[in-house]
Amino acid sequence: MSAIGIIGQIGAALWILNVWILRFNKETEYRGGGAKNLPEEFDVYGFPRGAVYVVGATKISLALLLLVGLWVDPIVIPAAVALGALMVGAIGMHFRAGDRPKKSAPAISVLTLCILAIAFA
Repeated sequence: MSAIGIIGQIGAALWILNVWILRFNKETEYRGGGAKNLPEEFDVYGFPRGAVYVVGATKISLALLLLVGLWVDPIVIPAAVALGALMVGAIGMHFRAGDRPKKSAPAISVLTLCILAIAFA
């Protein structure tokens, strides 16, 4: 794996862990609609309340797999593809909710990091 791939891999993983662990209940300017935290954001998108925990557990697991991938190469591409697919979904939810493009910036950034991890694996 090249340095660019490793940067993408670590960057995507740390970004997801930051959002889903450290900022889960914090207000940011990137939350969809008028949501103040992640559970409210999922309400804005019309998902059932439990979906936030399923999606969160999935994203955290994929982020951890990206970090484990520093030592176990074969898991990097599947984890980055799956996380990238979830980011495409997140971008779509922002679009569906009528959010300004700026609110999609974090998902676009993580998607870009996933693409780098895949392309330079």
